[in-house]
Amino acid sequence: MLLQLDAEALYAELRTGVRALLRPDSVLVGIWSGGAWLAERLQRDLGLPGAHGVISSTLHRDDFSERGLAAASGATQLPFAIDGSHILLVDDVLYTGRTVRAVVNELFDFGRPASVTLAVLVDRGGRELPMAAAYSAARVTLPATQKLALTRDDDGRISFAVKESD
Repeated sequence: MLLQLDAEALYAELRTGVRALLRPDSVLVGIWSGGAWLAERLQRDLGLPGAHGVISSTLHRDDFSERGLAAASGATQLPFAIDGSHILLVDDVLYTGRTVRAVVNELFDFGRPASVTLAVLVDRGGRELPMAAAYSAARVTLPATQKLALTRDDDGRISFAVKESD
C-alpha cells in the first residue's frame, strides 16, 4: 500500500499546534529546507512580527565526513539574537533525531537560547537519539528503505513524496 499524506491538511494542523506552543517572545527557526519553508509560511499565516530564522545542520552533522560540503545547502540565517530567546524549531520530518541534534549544536554556536521547542509536520519514528517533538501533525511508519520528502511548488503549496533511500 502506498502512503498518502495530505501535506496541506497537515500544515493546517501544524499551524494550530504551533499557535498553542508560541509564547509572546518566541521566534520561529526552520530547519533547511522543508522546515524553512514551513517556518516562512507559519510566520506569515500567524501574523508574527519580525522575521523567521533558517538553520542548517550541514556543519554539525555526524556524517559530514561522508557528505562533505557538497551536500551543503541553505546557510544559517538568524536575524535575531539567540541569547535568551525562546526558539520554536520547525521541521518537516522527524526521523532519527540526528538532524535536530546537529541543529541544536548550530544554535548554540550563535548563543544560548532560553529554550528550544520542536514542532514537526510528520514524526516517522525510528529515533536513534533521544529527541522528541512537542507537537507533530502526524505520526507515520515507513520502512527504513523509504524516505519521506516534502516538496514545494511555485505557488508555495507543499506535498509529500515517498522515495526509496539512497
